[in-house]
Amino acid sequence: MIKILFVCTGNICRSPLAEGIIREKFRKNNITGEVDSCGFESFHVGDPPDSRAQEVAGKRGIDLSSHRARLFTVEDFDKFDYIYAMDSSHYDKITRLARNDADMMHVDFMLNVVNPGKNLDVEDPWYHGLKAFEKVYLELDEACDRIVDQIIIGSALK
Repeated sequence: MIKILFVCTGNICRSPLAEGIIREKFRKNNITGEVDSCGFESFHVGDPPDSRAQEVAGKRGIDLSSHRARLFTVEDFDKFDYIYAMDSSHYDKITRLARNDADMMHVDFMLNVVNPGKNLDVEDPWYHGLKAFEKVYLELDEACDRIVDQIIIGSALK
């Protein structure tokens, strides 16, 4: 069983969207896996996803309402096979918490599954309107498609 973690700032926009998208893709493709998301800022711990994230996902039949924000922990390195950072600041924070090189072997930028080695950021839509959330949804949807394709064909995700 594959275990995937998505990481963003407050765990209310990008990472819960990615979690919801991939859960739905796992369901549709009969993939058994564990999926979670988290963040680095404590001010949203316990909060549901941003209403705009819920609206964008809901339009596509994905319900994010049961999600509650949580913080990234060092134990996440042990629990998850793949840890996807939404941008360079998250990647840097994950790097600082890594105990060794083995921990970092689990970690990559989310958009590297679409653009290998480019380390592109998924822009934070929180400061913008619904259109920004739509753009982020489409980026994450494409990346999640690639992850699922790689799982189905049995190749490594990185």
